[in-house]
Amino acid sequence: MEPIEIGLWVSGGLLVMVVLGMRVAFAAGMAGLVGLVWLRWNGFDYDPARFWKAVEISVKIAGLTPHSKVSAQVLSLIPVFIMIGYLAYYAKLTTALFEACKRWFAWVPGGLAVSTVFSTAGFAAVSGASVATAAVFARIAIPEMLKIGYNKQFAAGVVAAGGTLASLIPPSAILVIYAIIVEQDVGKLLLAGFIPGAFSAIVYAILIIGIAVMFKSVGPAVTGFTWRERFVSLPPALPIVAVVVIIIFFVYNPFGDAWGTPTEGGAVGAFIVFLMALYRGMRWGQLKEALLETAKLTVMIFSIIWGVLIYVRFLGFAELPEAFADWITSLEMSPMVILICILLAYAVLGMFMDAIGMLLLTLPVVYPAVMALNGGEFVSAADSAFGMSGPMCAIWFGILVVKMAEFCLITPPIGLNCFVVAGVRDDLNVQDVFRGVAPFFVADAVTIALLVAFPGIVLWLPSLAG
Repeated sequence: MEPIEIGLWVSGGLLVMVVLGMRVAFAAGMAGLVGLVWLRWNGFDYDPARFWKAVEISVKIAGLTPHSKVSAQVLSLIPVFIMIGYLAYYAKLTTALFEACKRWFAWVPGGLAVSTVFSTAGFAAVSGASVATAAVFARIAIPEMLKIGYNKQFAAGVVAAGGTLASLIPPSAILVIYAIIVEQDVGKLLLAGFIPGAFSAIVYAILIIGIAVMFKSVGPAVTGFTWRERFVSLPPALPIVAVVVIIIFFVYNPFGDAWGTPTEGGAVGAFIVFLMALYRGMRWGQLKEALLETAKLTVMIFSIIWGVLIYVRFLGFAELPEAFADWITSLEMSPMVILICILLAYAVLGMFMDAIGMLLLTLPVVYPAVMALNGGEFVSAADSAFGMSGPMCAIWFGILVVKMAEFCLITPPIGLNCFVVAGVRDDLNVQDVFRGVAPFFVADAVTIALLVAFPGIVLWLPSLAG
């Protein structure tokens, strides 16, 4: 049997295990190990006497592969970014940020919902976890909206959709994972996420205002804040701005050399938020809770990475990524049409898988195909299909797939953010949240279409970094 055939059979088995409900980490690790054994035994012509030798070799490969990748320094960004988010919650930065946004934006139709979106975007700038963002603002923003008569389904949908912005706005754990898998510059990817993330928040806000204008009962405006009250609300939220500035300057300094690595920038940002949390009265129990939650989420992410890396190593031996890239480039369609089909496939796949697992499982096969469509890893902009160089295409595609991962966080039946919001609020069930979040599918579709049509939205900032 050819290695590619083995790759297809094992990949099919992996999809079956995931659809049946097995955790991605275990399914990927098991599929990768079985595939390695199968390939090795196939090389021994299925000699029964050499089966255990095939097992021994495969187990060694599977054991060494995760450590060789996970020991990379850049992965230390993930727990640092997650910890910033939890510490910011106990530093009461989330409450301060929501209050500031409320005083500045609540006067527009649907103002509290708009304030929620902008405050989740601000919190996303210090938190790399969408789930944490959704959970925090389900406690803060939904009661405020219900108090003045918002439809509870719409209020829940706003929080669930707003929470997805943490996937794109740096610091973003998913962007770091993408950079590791495709071996691209983490700093440039983090820079590339800022403008699309802010753009997504603005599109959400426009959608909310439009809905509130058409349906007066959905989101009444809140007025009465004086200019003095608005300006007084800004200083308590300034630490978030400080953290954002620090991370930017550690990634890209427009006035000279960068101050350090993204990891160092994240560590400094975490220390600042930690000091702020202590200043604002964080107790030992709260610090312990923040560290435990950071550890739990980090272990979950790393477990998925470990399992998927074994599967990725198997794919490399099976030569499936190269075969898929060759097939994609041989299709009688324009590269842009093929790219759109790939993005639509992500939308469907995301209905049944979590965002991180989906990207980890698909990128080893899809990424080489997209790069081949553009003309290769090292193609110049003049010779490319999408009008950008190989490295810029890698960044652009990364933002697109992470935006698709955001989209998948609110699509049924998996929609993790929707389950989190429903779990936090006793007065909501998950069906309420899915109904409330439905209009934001349109906003995400518009955003993705504009990012595809106008790559400069994504590439302007990273192009400045050289």
